[in-house]
Amino acid sequence: MKVVIVESPSKAKTINKYLGADYRVVASYGHVRDLPSKNGSVDPEEHFRMIWETEPQSRKHIDEIVKALKGADQLFLATDPDREGEAISWHVREVLNQQKILNNIEVKRVVFHEITKRAVLAAMAQPRDLNQELVEAYLTRRALDYLVGFTLSPVLWRKLPGSKSAGRVQSVALRLIAERESEIEVFKSQEYWTISTEFHGQPKKVIFSRLTHLKGKKLEKFDIGTQAQATAAKKEIEQYRYTVLDIEKKQVKRYPAPPFTTSTLQQEASRKLGYSARKTMQIAQRLYEGINLSEESIGLITYMRTDSVNISLEAVTATRQWIEQNFGKRYLPSAPRTYKSKAKNAQEAHEGIRPTEMNRSPERVKKFLDDDQFKLYELIWKRMTASQMENALLDQVSIDIANPAKSVILRSTGSTLAFDGFLKLYEEGRDDEVSEEDRLLPTLEIGEILNLHQVTPSQHFTQPPPRYSEASLVKKLEELGIGRPSTYASIMSTLIERKYVTLDKKRLLPEALGRLVTAFLTSFFKKYVEYDFTAHLEEQLDDISEGKLEWLKVMEDFWKSFNHAITQANDLKISDVIERIDHDLECFIFPQAKEGENVRKCPQCANGRLSLKLGKWGAFVGCSNYPSCAYTRRVLAHSSDEKEESSIQETFETKTLGIDPETKAMISVKKGPYGFYLQWDGGESPATPATPVKSKKKAAAPKPKRVALPKGISASECTLEQALSLGALPRLVGQHPETGKPITAAIGRFGPYIKHEDRFKSIGKNDNVLEITLERALELLAEPSEKKPRGKSSPGKKRRAKNLQRIKSSFFLKIPSRKELIS
Repeated sequence: MKVVIVESPSKAKTINKYLGADYRVVASYGHVRDLPSKNGSVDPEEHFRMIWETEPQSRKHIDEIVKALKGADQLFLATDPDREGEAISWHVREVLNQQKILNNIEVKRVVFHEITKRAVLAAMAQPRDLNQELVEAYLTRRALDYLVGFTLSPVLWRKLPGSKSAGRVQSVALRLIAERESEIEVFKSQEYWTISTEFHGQPKKVIFSRLTHLKGKKLEKFDIGTQAQATAAKKEIEQYRYTVLDIEKKQVKRYPAPPFTTSTLQQEASRKLGYSARKTMQIAQRLYEGINLSEESIGLITYMRTDSVNISLEAVTATRQWIEQNFGKRYLPSAPRTYKSKAKNAQEAHEGIRPTEMNRSPERVKKFLDDDQFKLYELIWKRMTASQMENALLDQVSIDIANPAKSVILRSTGSTLAFDGFLKLYEEGRDDEVSEEDRLLPTLEIGEILNLHQVTPSQHFTQPPPRYSEASLVKKLEELGIGRPSTYASIMSTLIERKYVTLDKKRLLPEALGRLVTAFLTSFFKKYVEYDFTAHLEEQLDDISEGKLEWLKVMEDFWKSFNHAITQANDLKISDVIERIDHDLECFIFPQAKEGENVRKCPQCANGRLSLKLGKWGAFVGCSNYPSCAYTRRVLAHSSDEKEESSIQETFETKTLGIDPETKAMISVKKGPYGFYLQWDGGESPATPATPVKSKKKAAAPKPKRVALPKGISASECTLEQALSLGALPRLVGQHPETGKPITAAIGRFGPYIKHEDRFKSIGKNDNVLEITLERALELLAEPSEKKPRGKSSPGKKRRAKNLQRIKSSFFLKIPSRKELIS
């Protein structure tokens, strides 16, 4: 009997079918032991000796492995084909050796990059010994992470109350997010104008262009910087006649993107499917481990944790055959395409992410997959196929239009697709907007007369750099050589779980706690959150795995300087920490700063100075005149919605939209204690029967009509049309096909809803109360209503209690007592 150890039960089930009755495949369920979360698990004084601990749940899995080994003569360790997989195999072997289970049992390591019968049998035919260099690289990484976390985190807790933890890679990723936010805060927008024109030619030709030269001078981006300059340019253009000055045509090639790596898969899945990094990896893991196709479970994709774009010759050949058979020779390059990873320290021995069988097209396996699995598999399959297809050819055209003196020149650019090539199947997603070059242009001749139809000046403002999305942060980490494919998703999750970062509209936004932690680390541990330093450590780990460096030497060099930094930080006074962070984060702590305004002035005592303070529950802003002045406030929340609300609240009084044509009332957007609302002032009221006055008291003026502004409609951007539509609610959506009774949509106390007879159904955030269709309304009404369990708290009550507890425990929202204040 031969025993094979893999990581997951689903993988074990698939592989057992391939190997037959002489084998028993058992799952380890990941790591069977780890460093316990307590001091002393790594001892630098004893050559970094590590104390490992097996959790109770893992002991059950070890017992299953021990049971399977009774009577066995061979043990094959077949965990994942990376550094982490090698470590899991090493742990299993070490635990079994300690229990003296492996006497007279041969232990071998096997590696496969896809779970297909062909790949598994080929790997089993070529076993090897455990790679000690890979194990030592794992031990180094684990020891580094432990020592950073368990020596730096306590310093954080003591010097920066309320902070949670620090990590070798986690803190660097947090620094990237926080520094991007700082760039946004200090960014000063600059105004500029562009001039676009519309020309008409014969017959029925319309061409749009953009001003490039004015008064014989080529325009730079900010040359037209004000409305007055734009108006002058418009008048200058309008006084001339125009002809086609020049036409430039050229053919350009567009090349297909390489097969997916872990990071590019996460980026594209985010752009096209809206998946988070964690969700992408969970779905990919399932596709890799095996899907039941009829009566057989088969891995549909190769290993999904990789930074390589290499593809096996066998897979390339199969892909090219599929392209020729289905698209023809025109879509097949004369030679196979090869790709090389641009990422630092890429493991080129591995393969990129690809389908295990090219003939297994998405449509063929769709019925065996759920919706998410199908979408991700289709993305992987199309990307791999397109990577071996012919280039796309585009005919680019640039047309210059000028006045007779050539003092005014306007340019129009566009392109046409001469040959679609790989675009027939797949086009990589883009984060930016479609450029002017993608417009189609009419056929024109040099010297052709064009009639100027319209000149449109457009105002623009430079925009700050965008916040990172999960995908773009992964891309940045990969470019810097920080982290590894197996760690990217966990980095994001850790930052969010620690409340250092929040996801807002799919963008990573640093919370106040995250900003404070980053400021502390960059001030007092700058070397260890430097991008180059962290990337250099990753390079050293790679050198250890290749046998070029001694792992103990790397650990000793790191610990010597890091321990010295920890010792120095222990002597820090909290007042020094506060002063440094208060200075470094002034734009964050006092975002309302305006030129000439003293934002540090205490609003309560009028002569005290506001500054950052630290208390038992974390950071807050307090007055320098304490205890005579006890003014405090929390460090400002920093989610984009709250910032936008705060910004609007500071400057927003009333926005007039216009006159209601039916009642002649003036409609305005106003700010109230519960948010923004629309108000109808004046106008005609509906006629009411006259009633005798029984009291001498003056009748109260009728209350103006008010409608709450629903989420999704910005107070600053609300239009008269939207206001009139909201004011006309409830609106008739349609008649119910079964009852014939009306379905209406309206906004109530708890938000937008639809109503049918006596039944109400809330409208979700993805639906618009002004636009919801009858079909969608019927779908919502068909959903079962949630019933409250008798004798138990309702879900809403539990949720409110949970939220209240969270608010109470949040150090930002708890204002410290006087005894807790630390000056």
